[in-house]
Amino acid sequence: MAVLHRSPSEPGLAALEEELTCSICLCLFSSPVTVPCGHNFCAACLELSWAGLSGSFSCPQCRATFAGRPQLQKNTVLCRVVEQLQGCAGAEEKAAAAGCGAEEKAGCGAEAPPVFCDSCLQAPAVQTCLTCTASFCPEHLRPHQDSPAFRDHQLCPPLRDLQQRKCPRHNKLFEFFCSQHGVCICSLCLLGHKLCHTTPLQLARANAESALKKKLMELHNQCERAAQAMTTVKTNQSQAAETAVRRTDLIRSEFSEIKALIEERENQTLKIIADEEKRVCSKFDYIYGVLGNKKNEIQSLKDQIEMALTEDDDILFLKRAAALQRTSAKDAFVPVIEMDENLIHSTYQSAINLKDIVKLSVTQCKEKKAEVKLTPGKTRPRPAASPNRAFVGKKPPGPQHMPKEKILHQTQATLTVEADTKEKKKPAKVAPTTGPLNAAAAASTKELIDSFLKKSREELLQYAANITLDYNTAHNKVILSERYTRMSVSDTPLNYNHHPQRFIDCSQVLGFQCFKRGIHYWEVEIQQNNFCGIGICYGSMDRQGPESRLGRNSSSWCIEWFNSKISSWHNDVEKCLPNVKATKIGVLLHCEGGFVIFMAVGEKHNLIYKFKTQFTEALYPAFWLFSSGTVLSLCQAKQ
Repeated sequence: MAVLHRSPSEPGLAALEEELTCSICLCLFSSPVTVPCGHNFCAACLELSWAGLSGSFSCPQCRATFAGRPQLQKNTVLCRVVEQLQGCAGAEEKAAAAGCGAEEKAGCGAEAPPVFCDSCLQAPAVQTCLTCTASFCPEHLRPHQDSPAFRDHQLCPPLRDLQQRKCPRHNKLFEFFCSQHGVCICSLCLLGHKLCHTTPLQLARANAESALKKKLMELHNQCERAAQAMTTVKTNQSQAAETAVRRTDLIRSEFSEIKALIEERENQTLKIIADEEKRVCSKFDYIYGVLGNKKNEIQSLKDQIEMALTEDDDILFLKRAAALQRTSAKDAFVPVIEMDENLIHSTYQSAINLKDIVKLSVTQCKEKKAEVKLTPGKTRPRPAASPNRAFVGKKPPGPQHMPKEKILHQTQATLTVEADTKEKKKPAKVAPTTGPLNAAAAASTKELIDSFLKKSREELLQYAANITLDYNTAHNKVILSERYTRMSVSDTPLNYNHHPQRFIDCSQVLGFQCFKRGIHYWEVEIQQNNFCGIGICYGSMDRQGPESRLGRNSSSWCIEWFNSKISSWHNDVEKCLPNVKATKIGVLLHCEGGFVIFMAVGEKHNLIYKFKTQFTEALYPAFWLFSSGTVLSLCQAKQ
């Protein structure tokens, strides 16, 4: 509130003004309030003085302290006295208010000066007549209230700048809004907007507010999704780094046995993992930055809409609303980034093969020396070794003696061939073995299988693997949910993005994890088993055509439910099985032992079927669903 300017003929107002002056801003009171000690201050000045305090509230004038924050009440008597003093100042108050407006805003944060009566130009207006396009004080508003001639005139709270609310063409107040042209029009302008969609200003504002609030909610959801996507990217980046560290540790453990011979090769192999980790992490960092920019863009648009919604002026609000409604923001998109599992696995496998070659050479040298000591002059004949044979679980036969230089040369050649992961090689044919060896191997495998069938579920769970489904392999009608552990069939295509690993013809999906070594166990819960299949397959299995069906090729093994019939399938050969009523199926895979067992999970495991073979590639869990009511869920082992 500015200090009043008076003529010299008004000395009595000086003393009254001093009593009505706020001791903080040194201006006349604006919305005066009284503190418990009896002193008065502007409400805004006192709030500003106490801002940021949580205790120790005191009077700015006498420094009296209060136990808690006082409840401030407006001093209505003092407020009326200030209003009377302002009325006595006459027309000079208007000039003083205009000259000191900036001081008022900076000093005590008072409201804007009032709208004055268009008749007397002195008293503040209390109503504006939209019909007369003029504002009136209580005295000059009386004809509108008493005379029937003004009964139809439309009154509203005092308005400023009425000329800006008039149509420049017809000199009439704006009453309508044309949404097609985005402009406010008067009643006479309606003739030129016959074909446009026009609505009253209040209704147009309500519609625009509703649209902007809806858009604000959408932007809020987009912002949350962007934040979740950024968190997912960071989590995936950490998991990728952990995977790289685990694989690096495995490779170090393999190379520790032959470090004296091929230390340089070990460092080169580790560099492959480090480069792959660096490549994936750099992509994650780039995507994280892009998502951060997207989030900032969405937040900026949110702020603009929130500012627009606080605008009191209908004209300015509608202008901003029209511009903001044309602005759109796209959802955050996170592309799939994965580490090259084939590269990592081939690197790890090369270390294992190199270790086997060195161990084989040392072991055979020791055996030869022992045989010479036992039977001097005679040695037992050994079967010839097949250099391209794949060995699982047993050490392959080979040369009885090999110098160090030859070993190094052979290991270098082996690593060079295996490091080329871009070309697909057919598995080498295994040379036939003799009858007794086959019989002994079969008996050993049978004993191994029987030992696992005798184990309880708690014992099998020590080999448990938490399987998740690979989104990039899912058929367009397979729905993945519950963090990629639940699968079902959709009646309509889902329009997944194209991926070379996606199944085209059969409604199938593979697990994300692959297994090359070790023993692994997982469980699948079946809610309806009319048409579904559970099995394993090689990653090289066809993704389209008739041979892409699980069990209809040499690269997959499965059991299948077809109505009430249960069958086992491999290489397009079906074998009918006894009907087993089970809602949970356990799958036990033994990579080195060369077998996979399917069993019904219950108080006692019941064998459904077992496949025995020599696996030559990495294996993936595989699932087939056909009926729209079929639902398969992967059971996760508790950590």
